[in-house]
Amino acid sequence: MLAYILCTALAVLPLLIYFRNPYFLKDLHCTFLSIYVGIRLSRIEKKFYSILDRFLDKVAEHPHKKFIVYEESSYTYSQADRESNKVARALLTHAHLKEGDTVALFLGNEPWFVWIWLALSKLGCTASFLNVNIRSKSLLHCFSCCEAKVLIAGADLQGAIEEVLPTLKQQGIRVFILREHCDVDGIESLSDKIQMESDEPLSRQLRASINIKSPAVYIYTSGTTGLPKAAVLKHQRVWMGSFLLTFVGVRSDDVIYIYLPLYHSAAFLMGLCGAIERGTTVVLRSKFSASNFWNDCRKYNVTVIQYIGEVMRYLCNTPKRDNDKDHKVRLAVGSGIREDTWVEFLERFGNICIRECYGATEGNVGFINYGGKVGAMGREHFLYKMACKYALIRFDTEKEEPVRDSRGFCVEVPRGETGLLVAKIGKRTPFSGYAKHKQQTDKKKLRDVFEKGDVYFNSGDLLKIDDEGFIFFQDRIGDTFRWKGENVATTEVADHLLAVDFVEEANVYGVKVPGHEGRIGMAALKLKENMDFDGKALYQHVKNYLPSYARPLFIRIQDALVVTSTFKQMKVKLAEEGFNPALIKDPLFYLEDNKGYIPMTQELFNSIAERRLRL
Repeated sequence: MLAYILCTALAVLPLLIYFRNPYFLKDLHCTFLSIYVGIRLSRIEKKFYSILDRFLDKVAEHPHKKFIVYEESSYTYSQADRESNKVARALLTHAHLKEGDTVALFLGNEPWFVWIWLALSKLGCTASFLNVNIRSKSLLHCFSCCEAKVLIAGADLQGAIEEVLPTLKQQGIRVFILREHCDVDGIESLSDKIQMESDEPLSRQLRASINIKSPAVYIYTSGTTGLPKAAVLKHQRVWMGSFLLTFVGVRSDDVIYIYLPLYHSAAFLMGLCGAIERGTTVVLRSKFSASNFWNDCRKYNVTVIQYIGEVMRYLCNTPKRDNDKDHKVRLAVGSGIREDTWVEFLERFGNICIRECYGATEGNVGFINYGGKVGAMGREHFLYKMACKYALIRFDTEKEEPVRDSRGFCVEVPRGETGLLVAKIGKRTPFSGYAKHKQQTDKKKLRDVFEKGDVYFNSGDLLKIDDEGFIFFQDRIGDTFRWKGENVATTEVADHLLAVDFVEEANVYGVKVPGHEGRIGMAALKLKENMDFDGKALYQHVKNYLPSYARPLFIRIQDALVVTSTFKQMKVKLAEEGFNPALIKDPLFYLEDNKGYIPMTQELFNSIAERRLRL
C-alpha cells in the first residue's frame, strides 16, 4: 500500500509542479546549461583559452567544414585559418605590429573582416571596430579613443579616409587599404602584400602574454557624451557573449545568417564568436535586405537567424507570398521585437523559436527569454541571480537620478513596477568601461547602492519584472535613444545642428512613431535673430555630417527652448507632444529624401501615423 501511494505521489508530482510553474522544465534545462557554462568559464580563466584557440581547435576538428559563406563563395575552417595567417604575416612584415598593439578596422561585412580580426588575434593585437557610417570629426574621435597606430580600411571606404588623411598623417598613423594598388600619398595597398605571404601557422609566442583580462576588441557605443565611446571588451567578456548561442540551443550542424554589422556586438560577439564556439557555418551578407532575406535563407539552408526588432517588422511588412513558410529556419535570436510583431511573425513565417535577449555592449548583465513568453526580453533564474547581483531600483525621471531613502541608499522596486536596472560590479561581473573616457566610465557606476562602498553598473534602462519572473523592457533614460538598431546620442546631433549658421539653440530628442520600434530623431530649434529656417541647407549639413539613422526626421521651430531651473533642456514634454501639426502651433518640418526639410502638413502626419509613408 505504501509503495502504491509513493508511486502515485511521484506520478502526480510533475503535474503539480507544472501547474504551479509551467516553465519548470525550461528552468531546469537552463540550470543545467548555467552549470555547464560556469564550469567552462572557470576552466578558461584558470588556463587561458581564447576564442582564437577555440577557432584553431575547430580547424583541427573539422578543417573541411564550411565556415564562411559569402555571396557565391565559401571558405572552410581550414581556408579561413590559412587566409588569416597570410594577413598576419603581411601586417607583421609591413606594419611592424607587435603584441599589445591596437589596430583600427574600418570595414563592412565581408570575409576580409573575419580574416583580419583572426590575424590580429594571432599577433596578440587588439582590434578596434569602427562604424562604417561615421565620418570626419566622429571618425577621428573614434580612432583617437583606442590609440591605434594602424588603420585598415575597405576599398569602398577610401573616400572617407581621404577626408581625414591630413590629420592621420600628422599623427603618424599608418593607413592600409584593401586594394592591390593605391597611388594616394599616405595610404598603402594591403591586398598585394597579403598575396605574397606564406599561409603557414604563426608562433603562439607572438601572443604569449595575452590573458583573460587583456583587451580583446574595442566596440563603439553611443552615449550621453555626444560622441561614440570605445567600450573595452576583454577576453572574459567576449567569452560571455559567445556563450549566448549555447544558451538558446544552437548546435554545431546549424547554419547562422549574419547580416547585422560585424562592428557591433550583436553580430560579432553573439553571431561570429558564438558560431566559432559552436563550430557552425556562417552565412555572411554585406547588409540587410528584406526582399532577399528569405531567398537567402532558402538558398543557403539557414537554420538560425539574428535580428533586431525593426528587422522582424520589416520582414512582416514585405508582400505576402505563398512560400513564406518554405524555409529551414528553426531559431531566431535577437533583441527589441515588439509583442505585436512577434505574434505576426510567427503566424506568417511558421513555427520558429524566438529567443529574445537583453544586454549592452559594455554591460555586465544580460537576460534571455528562454521561457518563450511573448513580449518579454528575459527571465529571472536563481543561479544567475546568485552569480550576477542585479536589481531594479526606483528612478526619478524628472530629476534623472535614482531615488534614495533616508539612509542614502537606493530603493528596490517590487515586482510589477518599473525600475532602473543596475548590476553589481565584481570579479565575475566586471565593467571595463570606455577607453580614454574615465569621466564617462565613472558616470556609468552607481556607488553606495544598497550598502556603503558597493559599486553597481548603471544600465540606463528601465525594466519591469512580472509575477512569473519574466522581464520586460520599458524605456531608456538619459540623452540616448535607439532607432534602426543604432543608439543615437542627442548631444552629438545637437552639436552638428549648432554648426549651422542660422541655428542658435538645439534640443534633440526621440519621438515615438506608430508602428515603429524605438524612437526617431526630432529637434527643437531656436533660430538666430533676423535669420530664417533653410530646410535645404540644414538637410545638406546633416547629410554630410551624420549617418542616416541619426538625422532628425522632424524639426520644430520655437521662440525659446524650455529649460529646468538648473538650465537643463527639457526633453520629456517635447517627446510626449510629438510632431502632430494639429496639436502643435510651432512651425514643423519633415525630412523628405533628396528634397530637404519641407513643412509638415496634416496629410503628411496622417500618412506616417497610418503607416502609408515608410520611414
